[in-house]
Amino acid sequence: MSLEGTTAPEFQLEGSDGRVHTLAEYAGKTVIIYFYPRDNTPGCTKEACGFRDLSPDLAELNTVVLGTSKDSIKSHDKFIRDFSLPFTLLSDPDCSTMTAYGAFGEKVLYGKKSMGTIRSTVVIGPDGIVKKQWKTVKKAEAHPAEVLAYLKG
Repeated sequence: MSLEGTTAPEFQLEGSDGRVHTLAEYAGKTVIIYFYPRDNTPGCTKEACGFRDLSPDLAELNTVVLGTSKDSIKSHDKFIRDFSLPFTLLSDPDCSTMTAYGAFGEKVLYGKKSMGTIRSTVVIGPDGIVKKQWKTVKKAEAHPAEVLAYLKG
């Protein structure tokens, strides 16, 4: 089921900056929430570094980037330090937010089915409505540029 055109699910998650984040606090801004399986893994690192490298362009568009996984804050802190990530990473240990956004569920890897984080992204407009949803991101390294291109219209 697509979330596009619907009110984005509210969340309350601990962030790598030591604060609890909610969607409501970003009202009036465009929010990119990208969901990824694990800190410090090849695809997730390429995707995070892509968003990092595009952060000046995204900031010009009044856009906030939030990376979300079930990793701990300690793990997020190391990931941020290792790759100089300029945005907040959110920890969703019980996967409730990821589930609400369709980013946790059954996935197939090398023909084997398992439950896990589905690499995906949503763009939420300043009005709290989901403008765009990528239900599955195939090329992690190219995806941030795809999001920027969408935002530039």
